[in-house]
Amino acid sequence: MAQQEHRTTTVEQGPFCIARCSCGWRGPARRARSQARTDAAGHAATADGLDGS
Repeated sequence: MAQQEHRTTTVEQGPFCIARCSCGWRGPARRARSQARTDAAGHAATADGLDGS
């Protein structure tokens, strides 16, 4: 079975920034873009570890 690649992005919604992933995961709304990027990186690292990559 092919593993799904986790591609993350950040999306601005008003004063907030939200991390999203191609797998459907969404991080919490953050006021700091840097924190949303950190959330995305943490998700990608965790997801890759769970996938066995």
